[in-house]
Amino acid sequence: MSRAKDYVPSNDAEFDNWFRNLVEYVETKTDKDNPVWDHIPQSAVTELRAAYADWRKYYEPSLQPHTPAVTAEKNNARKRAEKTARNFVQRYLHWGDPVTDGDLINLGLSPRDTIPTAHLEVHEWVTLVIRPTNPRELTVDFHIQGASHKAKPDGYDGAVIIWAILDAPPTSHKELTNHALASRTPFVLHFEAAERGKAVYIAAAWQNGRGILGQYCEIQSAIVP
Repeated sequence: MSRAKDYVPSNDAEFDNWFRNLVEYVETKTDKDNPVWDHIPQSAVTELRAAYADWRKYYEPSLQPHTPAVTAEKNNARKRAEKTARNFVQRYLHWGDPVTDGDLINLGLSPRDTIPTAHLEVHEWVTLVIRPTNPRELTVDFHIQGASHKAKPDGYDGAVIIWAILDAPPTSHKELTNHALASRTPFVLHFEAAERGKAVYIAAAWQNGRGILGQYCEIQSAIVP
């Protein structure tokens, strides 16, 4: 069975152009004075911009005669940059308004399939159990809601865990600006010493093998030990 073409270019020069276009396009759409995409927090835009700057720092020396060490550093920077870019696309750009099909095409991404089919949908929900394990450490156990086993759904990438330390309970999942894809349970959150005793809010959703995200579970809270 053939696989769909990857939207991230494999060639470094093409990747650089694609990534720069992504950053510039997102910055335009999330302008602080007149944001068109108000679902994307500025912290995520800053992270995306920093990832591109990091990539350029190591990519530019590779455009001149260089040593194998420079190539290795560039390749490592490429892995970091691609991970950040993919996470951003999956979390903020693939799931409907206000991002249009025209926007996706301008970004080198495939427009959405307008015909809903079962294999493109994520029906399962995540159940979370949060427990302190060590100082500055919380362990998040997760499984399919209603299931007796802890295995992730067949063919799924895992669960996207989102969290944030906040002074007051959040009113929306959008306030949970930290995120990570956990391929297996449990998932361990690590914190700084200054964050001990503070309230952290956590939620999760399943992500299938197509990169499609399900619905986030109810937000839960815990105190950083």
